Amino acid sequence: MDIEIKKSKNPVKYEDAIKLMEMRLSNINSNNSNNLIWILQHSDIYTAGTSFKESEIIDKSINLHKTNRGGKITYHGPGQLICYFVIDLKKRNKDIRKFISLIEKTIIDTLKFYKIETFADKKNIGIWYKDKMEIKKVAAIGIKVSKWIAYHGFSINIDNNLKKYNAIIPCGIKDKGITTLKKIKNQDYKDLDNRLIKNFISNLQNQVF
Repeated sequence: MDIEIKKSKNPVKYEDAIKLMEMRLSNINSNNSNNLIWILQHSDIYTAGTSFKESEIIDKSINLHKTNRGGKITYHGPGQLICYFVIDLKKRNKDIRKFISLIEKTIIDTLKFYKIETFADKKNIGIWYKDKMEIKKVAAIGIKVSKWIAYHGFSINIDNNLKKYNAIIPCGIKDKGITTLKKIKNQDYKDLDNRLIKNFISNLQNQVF
């Protein structure tokens, strides 16, 4: 499978990222481009998916960017790893649910290397960690499918500012918290992106759709 790996060292503007993914989607649909996995960071931004509600905005003064991905409101910012992708599902039996399971497995497998046990939840999409007190989200997933090509992606909280989530009800979930990898286990995560890419590609190649 032909996949281009792209890594951006400097923060990427959200609007620019969406434009690039939509252009790639169009090119893949015309058989003019490879699939894409893109690792990056955003500067502070709140984004709202197609199922968000106005009542989930606690601080009405925030600048909210409405987007066409699935899901509700989330926050992106420094210290958070974002993995965007543009992956053709036409060659994968057009199975969206299986593709989401593949993403969940990719994140869970990657965090296992760092001795962090996480899990997926069918009712609340994302990747979760259970500490002694409560269940907390450590990775968010938001996907859009157009012409049977999946794009947007997921984010993993490494060491971002959790206070930023106080302005919203993250992903519309009130009874669970948010955490970061550094809070779970204070260790070096500098190779996380490479391990994530390796697992993602391996799962794409090995999983039969």
